[in-house]
Amino acid sequence: MADKAQIQEAIKTQGEVVRKLKSEKASKEQIDEEVAKLLQLKAQLGGDEGKHAFVLKTAKGTRDYNPKQMAIREKVFNIIISCFKRHGAETIDTPVFELKETLTGKYGEDSKLIYDLKDQGGELLSLRYDLTVPFARYLAMNKITNIKRYHIAKVYRRDNPAMTRGRYREFYQCDFDIAGQYDAMIPDAECLKIVYEILSELELGDFRIKVNDRRILDGMFAVCGVPDEKFRTICSTVDKLDKMAWEDVKKEMVNEKGLSEEIADRIGEYVSMQGGKDLAERLLQDPKLSQSKQACAGLTDMKQLFSYLELFQVTDKVVFDLSLARGLDYYTGVIYEAVLSQTVPAPVPTPTEQNGADEAGVSVGSVAGGGRYDGLVGMFDPKGRKVPCVGVSIGIERIFSIMEQKAELSSEKVRTTETQVLVASAQKNLLEERLKLTTELWNAGIKAEVLYKKNPKLLSQLQHCEETGIPLVAILGEQELKDGVVKLRNVASREEVDVPRADLVDEVKKRTL
Repeated sequence: MADKAQIQEAIKTQGEVVRKLKSEKASKEQIDEEVAKLLQLKAQLGGDEGKHAFVLKTAKGTRDYNPKQMAIREKVFNIIISCFKRHGAETIDTPVFELKETLTGKYGEDSKLIYDLKDQGGELLSLRYDLTVPFARYLAMNKITNIKRYHIAKVYRRDNPAMTRGRYREFYQCDFDIAGQYDAMIPDAECLKIVYEILSELELGDFRIKVNDRRILDGMFAVCGVPDEKFRTICSTVDKLDKMAWEDVKKEMVNEKGLSEEIADRIGEYVSMQGGKDLAERLLQDPKLSQSKQACAGLTDMKQLFSYLELFQVTDKVVFDLSLARGLDYYTGVIYEAVLSQTVPAPVPTPTEQNGADEAGVSVGSVAGGGRYDGLVGMFDPKGRKVPCVGVSIGIERIFSIMEQKAELSSEKVRTTETQVLVASAQKNLLEERLKLTTELWNAGIKAEVLYKKNPKLLSQLQHCEETGIPLVAILGEQELKDGVVKLRNVASREEVDVPRADLVDEVKKRTL
């Protein structure tokens, strides 16, 4: 039998063969054959020697959050939730997995990214891919015809993660949706206002909100000569224009999707157009596009949308962009996407993140997206009753990546606790008094801490405050106890003042609120 080193070398070489075949998209039979050889070699190692040393790490495309990261995340969530509440939304929750059938056929070409769970001898289940399809299922199941709701929860995609760009396999989504029969474009305009408010308040830098309409896209495809059955697949290709040059997109349309060069060029003329209300008016006069009833309906709504956006004072950031396609199958009307205008410096990846860290700077791309999906609820309703819906999803992970990098670059310390005051003692044998005072503060709703030592040194108590950002120290000593006062020290300025014990709660509140 060949020695162990030779087998390990053969395994390494065979592994490369398998990887190369996969990257070249070789036939399944070919790949299976080479994988079988690889397994055979691994079996030759036999026993425990064949087992790899267990590496302690998070699964690919997932991450842990340390207290500093969680503090930043909490701040972002609070800004987003307060915006949703300001607009009158209520919240719901749904299970993390759905029946596989619920998710099937809703995501177009992205369906291959759905995580299917192993059959446990009962229902076939999949992890949710987004929060929109479960929301539509919830509406149909409970016969709800109008609701304004937000939902913040984790979703799962079998994507190729690029951690530095905020792309993961498990990530949070923050959704806001308005369901119900309302007059055209009023709820749609409010969704765009919400994106505008959130991105402005988070201070992520300059951003643009691109707007288009599925009906305009479909009308454009029709007048350019795209066959009906190819609308959705061409839509997915157009959606890549933010990541690929027009030449590459055109190549995909012609070589992979089977369009003629002439049709692709016609599409190219339209998808390069950008503007505002004026562009919608101009396209309504376009000799070709005005032939499409669908496109005209979309363009008329687009004009109406821009007039509401003017009233909401957000038109400085919104652009009507004919190249915006959004690949999901369920959109039926207005679609939109918010993109940041700047590139953020990339953080140094940790060893477990190396697989996704290949960019020099983080071009974050889309940070919010959404649109109108009037047919989705009807897909779940036994009688096909439709509930018109429009919504937006905030790309929290990408936003979080940027906030985190900003915190790294800034000298400002991120506090991970909210403690207002540390109860300390300057002498020995005062543990009971410290605990009594801490209890008084807790009972009054003050965020207070005490060190878990009987006789801690005053210096180590003050250092704890410096390290964790606690602003105040309430110091007890024999004299203070006799006089019925507490020495309140400001950690930053080091000034001290004696405060009557009965006034301590009010004094702490006054100084920390």
